[in-house]
Amino acid sequence: MKPPQQSLLKSFANAFAGMAYFFANDRNGKIDLAITVTVMVASIALQISTIEWMMVLLCIALVIGLEMLNSALEKLCDLVVPNYHPIIKVIKDVSAAAVVLAAIISVVIGIIIFLPKIMLVL
Repeated sequence: MKPPQQSLLKSFANAFAGMAYFFANDRNGKIDLAITVTVMVASIALQISTIEWMMVLLCIALVIGLEMLNSALEKLCDLVVPNYHPIIKVIKDVSAAAVVLAAIISVVIGIIIFLPKIMLVL
């Protein structure tokens, strides 16, 4: 038998609790948050366009979202198989690679958006 479905408000509260946990307790979450704040300040200071804002926000959401999934997957793997296992290693490595790929592409997009604007200021 299925448990009763929780309210939409409770679902959002749980999601925000998960986000708060991630940023407060995950090393990479803290790094991502610091980078996000820096990029947002730079975006405001350099007066990026609406399209550029959309790209920056999409990159932020993609990297942080994948980082959250990677963190959750690692915790699940550690719960299911607490000791070293070669398949768990592959799962963790591949999920981490997804974050790294998104981060690399985000840096390239950041360079495309910010470098010309920084060069004008210098």
